[in-house]
Amino acid sequence: MMIVTLEEAKNWLRVDFSDDDALITTLINAAEEYLKNATGVEFNENNHLAKLFCMTLISDWYENREMIGKTTDQTRPIIQSILTQLTYSYGGDSDESGTV
Repeated sequence: MMIVTLEEAKNWLRVDFSDDDALITTLINAAEEYLKNATGVEFNENNHLAKLFCMTLISDWYENREMIGKTTDQTRPIIQSILTQLTYSYGGDSDESGTV
């Protein structure tokens, strides 16, 4: 289940063309996998903090493509703060499917 749709990501990035759809989709998948690997929790589209985390990471990676896989110095504190909240707030409170 996707946390962020392609349409949501493109709106967040202010992208109104389809040339980068494949790249943006890859970034969406990578951000969601990053979140799952970092927290051990699979979030869904209803968790607004998880959505914000993914959109922030997608935006940073898209705007700084040469640094894919790393966060910029400006984004790092935001990402770390959200990730910490998601880890400690939801680490183990998932339903039977493992989704929060």
